Amino acid sequence: MTTLAPERTLDAIANGEAPVFEELVQMHLDTLERSGLDERTYHLVRLAALIAQGSAPASYMMNLAAAREAGLTAKDAKGVTTAIAPIVGSARVVSAAGSVLRALGFEAAISDDE
Repeated sequence: MTTLAPERTLDAIANGEAPVFEELVQMHLDTLERSGLDERTYHLVRLAALIAQGSAPASYMMNLAAAREAGLTAKDAKGVTTAIAPIVGSARVVSAAGSVLRALGFEAAISDDE
């Protein structure tokens, strides 16, 4: 059996390539239904939690892919970041902005299409 160097193992986990990723996916099954929230609210709450935790970019990618499919927009993400910034701090919100945009599939800054 071949073992990976620690650096390669960590890289694989960070990029969602390792069996650990499958375990993480299993942890998230049925949480929408068990939350009792509507799908939009569920994804907004999860986005707020990711930002508050200072999550890694891979975490945004994993969570926000489903959020985008559910209709979460850059405008929604902007609203969440505005609402939580006074609590989590502007530095954490700014740090998360790029990850949020990439995870939602946007290349440029959030447009003001209000």
